[in-house]
Amino acid sequence: MTIRFLKTKAVLSRHCTVEEAEDIVQWLINNPKGELNMREVTHLHTASLQAIAATGNRISVLPDDPFYTQALQRLGRA
Repeated sequence: MTIRFLKTKAVLSRHCTVEEAEDIVQWLINNPKGELNMREVTHLHTASLQAIAATGNRISVLPDDPFYTQALQRLGRA
């Protein structure tokens, strides 16, 4: 997976693996008003999903994949 951490956004793409979960949650904690752009996510490991669920950050762009979009919408952050 590629994560690009910008000033106010984290852009996630392709495979979000267990290895990236810690980086994701750390950025989300350090940037409580930061948003996630997940348009290009094709696979989301449950550890990454839990990292996202554990924070109050907004998902500004949902994945194109309908399965992951539905799962993330249930978090109420989109």
